[in-house]
Amino acid sequence: MAVHYEQVEQALEKTRGALRRDGGDVELVDVSPDGIVQVRLKGACSGCPMATLTIKSLIERVLLKEVPGVREVRAVP
Repeated sequence: MAVHYEQVEQALEKTRGALRRDGGDVELVDVSPDGIVQVRLKGACSGCPMATLTIKSLIERVLLKEVPGVREVRAVP
């Protein structure tokens, strides 16, 4: 099942409120045909020691629920 860039971007909007409250944001970098989503944390989130937890417990959880075909979310520098 192909994952559509637009669907991922819409789902990421659901995470942005929480990220922006902490002074950060997320940028969608790539969506691979096999369901791997690459994101870049921005602002305060980019250097945060909790960045990995943010990606897995917030961003990945939302994308897995909202977008069929997403298998994993990975951070890129």
